[in-house]
Amino acid sequence: MDSHPLDNPARSSLLGPHARFAERCGQVLRYPSEVSPFVALPDEPDEGAWRDVAELLGPGALVPLTGVRGAPPEGWELAFNGTGVQMVDDGVDSAEDTEAMLLGPQDVPDMLALVGRTQPGPFLPRTIEMGTYLGIRRDGALVAMAGERLHPPGWTEISAVCTDAAWRGHGLATRLVLAVAAGIQARGETPFMHAAAGNTNAIRFYESLGFRLRRETTFRSVRVPVAELIP
Repeated sequence: MDSHPLDNPARSSLLGPHARFAERCGQVLRYPSEVSPFVALPDEPDEGAWRDVAELLGPGALVPLTGVRGAPPEGWELAFNGTGVQMVDDGVDSAEDTEAMLLGPQDVPDMLALVGRTQPGPFLPRTIEMGTYLGIRRDGALVAMAGERLHPPGWTEISAVCTDAAWRGHGLATRLVLAVAAGIQARGETPFMHAAAGNTNAIRFYESLGFRLRRETTFRSVRVPVAELIP
């Protein structure tokens, strides 16, 4: 049975619209380390694929995985294992927002500072290159943002949704998610999102905006063993 582009979204992205970012070794692809931590393996990697991971990242490297079935070979440490949900547009009533500013390279220091305060997930110095990011400022300070991350064919992930603690409760996240969704829909693509399965507040929030659960997924990180243990 053919897999859906969202079943292994990092791989679908790097083989498709994000191919310009792809660093490759054999069967394995990755984003540049300052863009995204995601590493893309085949859906069911064989021993050769795991060797490709080790060669591409090096001994001791941490490898974030999503959409990969099966366990790594013996000697690979499971550093993190968590359950998430994947949610897709099921009637999101998107809307442009005149206050939402298009963020660019000059805004990256402020974006990194906001992410550091709010911890929405990985955001690196070049993550902004993955897609459109919008933000809202108050008195010159960036207080909320959201943007585009993974980009499987026909789909775009909304990510890095965050609001400074002092500005929560003002609807800024709602406005930014809907504005980012509007840009995605205008391209004829469908927005999707990921959230931790235990983050029930975020899941209810996204459901209220018109997203529905597509499936549960597993977020794992494994560590490449030292060189002598690699088969």
